[in-house]
Amino acid sequence: MERLELLALLLCGGVFLFGTADAVRYMVGGSSGWSEKVNYTVWAQDKHFYTVDWLFFVYQRNQFNVLEVNQTNYDACNAEHFLRNWTTGAGRDVVPLNVTRDYYFISGNGFCYGGTKVKVHVEDSPPPPASPKNSAGGAGAVSGRRGAMLIAASTAAIVVASLV
Repeated sequence: MERLELLALLLCGGVFLFGTADAVRYMVGGSSGWSEKVNYTVWAQDKHFYTVDWLFFVYQRNQFNVLEVNQTNYDACNAEHFLRNWTTGAGRDVVPLNVTRDYYFISGNGFCYGGTKVKVHVEDSPPPPASPKNSAGGAGAVSGRRGAMLIAASTAAIVVASLV
């Protein structure tokens, strides 16, 4: 019985892991990173951020930091009343976007006044894309996460059947 519980736990974990949408890790500012060289309003405007995505801040570690603030402190570049300091000291910080809302980030030490701040709007994860009617692999072809889930479910069913 213990084996079945473990298998069920692993199967549920696999379903959670594969989820419904692919997570994206956005490097804030693209190749320029988190610095004064980027207009972050322009950088963020053509991107769709979802609750499975991540922001990846790369910057000069002894110069910049990553502070999450509310809209008022974002507009005023006020680094004294931050909600969370995401700075780890390595110059590479990752922020999960796991709640549907607006996120506001600034860099302290006066860099916010130079434009080192970004606002992102996060939406619920989109549903998985519809499968094409006729795929190149033929009528029986399965690909991507759907295929991985089908394989995982089939494997789990075989293992459970062999344990019973």
